[in-house]
Amino acid sequence: MRIRKAVIPVAGLGTRFLPATKAIPKEMLTVVDRPTIQYIVEEVVASGIEQIILVTSEGKSAIENHFDFNYQLETHLAQKGKTVLLEQVRHISNLIDIVSVRQKKPLGLGHAIWVTREVVGNEPFAVLLGDDLVVSETPCCQQMLNLFADVQESIVAVLRVPQDQTHQYGIVEGQSTPDHKRVVVVDRLMEKPSPGTTDSNLAIIGRYILRPEIFEELSRIKPGHGGEIQLTDALLALTRKRTMYAYEFEGDRYDAGDKLGFLKAIVAFALRHPDLKDAFRSHIKEVAAGL
Repeated sequence: MRIRKAVIPVAGLGTRFLPATKAIPKEMLTVVDRPTIQYIVEEVVASGIEQIILVTSEGKSAIENHFDFNYQLETHLAQKGKTVLLEQVRHISNLIDIVSVRQKKPLGLGHAIWVTREVVGNEPFAVLLGDDLVVSETPCCQQMLNLFADVQESIVAVLRVPQDQTHQYGIVEGQSTPDHKRVVVVDRLMEKPSPGTTDSNLAIIGRYILRPEIFEELSRIKPGHGGEIQLTDALLALTRKRTMYAYEFEGDRYDAGDKLGFLKAIVAFALRHPDLKDAFRSHIKEVAAGL
């Protein structure tokens, strides 16, 4: 079974970034020279996936417009002879086939994935959250697809976090496997466990490979933490029926949905930008020297 589709939920209100996100979707906040959502889409494209399903809500049209063809803008750039900018704009609209599904009520990540069931169909699919940016030699999504090709089961991406931060994440407990490096067979998943209730520090981040059976489990889940349909609860139910894996991906992850994490992402991507990295590195050194 091959992964052809990726779901990207973008229906959240972005309250952690208010007032900046009062009129602008949080996914359209810019990291260096492109919105955060474009980094996620480009990771999907680089991983060889054929279609993206955006889960949207009211006020998210700017995201769809960003990846759409803009005749007026392209005509203006062509008339002005701005060929480099024109190619960049055309590149965005030609990245990949994108469709949208509306999440009419803010009922959580699990519900956001459930509303894509008709578009996804009876096949495995990837899920990438727009808040999580990953810098890596091999795209994080591609790393997970490589593992899925071997195991053909659902996979959650994880990273190790300090023990005193485990209550901020979904946490995985499980057993390492001799067949694959950086892989754990999942025994248990917990959504933001209370301090002291688990010894595991394997935190789930915004990358998943899910088998279609997840939709049946989501249809049975009752509202959990925060009154929302929690994906973690559906994943736990699925582990009782099928093997599930946690994959400790290679790369650096930045939480672009958090103000400090967003600033860290800007620095990380600026220091890798081919046109800006040298000047930006000098500026950082000057700022640090003056502190």
